[in-house]
Amino acid sequence: IGHKLFICSVIKTQRERERETERQRERERERQRDRERDRDRERQRERERERERQRERDREKDRETERERETERERDRERETERQSERQRDRERERQRERKRERERERDRARRERQRETERQRERERERDREREREERKTERERRERERQRERETERKTERQRERERQSERETERERQRDRARDRETEREETERERERERERERERQSERERDRERQRETERERERQRDRERQRETERQRERDRERQRERERERERQRERERERETERERQSERERQRERERDRERERERERERERERETERERETERDRERERERERQRERERETERERERERQSERERDRERERERERKRETERMKGFNRPLPFNPNTSVGHLRFIVNDSPLTQLIKYSP
Repeated sequence: IGHKLFICSVIKTQRERERETERQRERERERQRDRERDRDRERQRERERERERQRERDREKDRETERERETERERDRERETERQSERQRDRERERQRERKRERERERDRARRERQRETERQRERERERDREREREERKTERERRERERQRERETERKTERQRERERQSERETERERQRDRARDRETEREETERERERERERERERQSERERDRERQRETERERERQRDRERQRETERQRERDRERQRERERERERQRERERERETERERQSERERQRERERDRERERERERERERERETERERETERDRERERERERQRERERETERERERERQSERERDRERERERERKRETERMKGFNRPLPFNPNTSVGHLRFIVNDSPLTQLIKYSP
C-alpha cells in the first residue's frame, strides 16, 4: 500500500509538473502570439506610413511633371509665336520684292505699250481697217470699264456687308468670352466646395482612425495590466511617445496641407495670368489675321487688274497674229500666182521653141503687126537658141 501510495504521489507530482509545464508553455505561446501581433501591427503601421510617403512622393512627382509640361508648353508657344513672326516677316519681304518686280514689269509693259501705240498709229495711217478695229477696241474697253465699275461697286457693297458681319461676330465672341468667364468662376467655386467636403471627410476619417487607435490602446492596456506593472509603466511611456509622435505627425500634416493650399493658390494665380496672356495673344492674332486678309484682298484686286490688262494685251496680240497670218497668206497667194504665171511663160517658151525647130531662114517681118517679133533660128550653135527682138 505504501509503495502504491508512493507511486501514486510520484505520478501525481509528475502530472502536476507536466500540467505546470504545459501552462508555462501556453503562457509562453500566448506571449509569443502577443509579440507576433504587436510586430504585425507595427509592420502594418510601418507599411501604411510607407504607402503614405510613397503617395506623397508620387503626388510631388506628378506636380513636378505637370510644372515641367507647363513650362515646355509655354516654350513651345513662344517658339511657335516666334516662327509665325518670322514667317510673317518673310512673307512681308517677299511681297515687297514682288511689288518691286511688279513695278519694274509695269514700267516695261508701259514702255512696250508706248512702242506698240506708236506702231499702231503708223498702222492706222496705212490701213483703214485698223481704224475700224480701234473703234471696236475702244467700245470694248468702255464696256469693260463699265463692267469693272459695276464690279467695284458690288465689291464695296460686299465689303461693307462683311464688315457688318465681322462686327456682329466680334460682339458674339465677346459674349461667349463673358459666358466662359462666368462658367470658370462657377467651376472654381464648385471645386472649392468639393475640396472643402474632401477635407471634411478627411477629418472624419482621421477621427475614426483616432478612435480605432484609442480602442486598440485600451485593449492593449488591459492586456498589459494582466501581465505586470512594469510592463504597464513601459507601455504607458511608449504610449506617451506614440502620442507625441502622433501630435508631431498631425502638426506635420497640417503644415503640409498649408503648403498645399499655398501651392494651389499660386497655381490658380499662375493659371489666371496664363489665361490673360492667352487672351491677349488671341486678340493679337485676330488683329494680325484681319490685316492679312486686308492685304490679301488688296493683292487680289491688283492681280485682277493685271489679269484684265493681260487679257486685253493677249486679245490684241491674237488680232495682230491673225492680221499677220492673213497678210502672210496673201503673200503666199501672190507668190503662187507669180509662180503660175512664170510656169505658164516657161511652157509658152517651150511650145514656141518646139514649134520653131527645123526652120533655118528668117521669118518675114510683118510691118502691119504692132507687137510683132523678129525671130531667127541659129543652127550653127550646139544648142538651139531663140532670140526675140521688139519692132
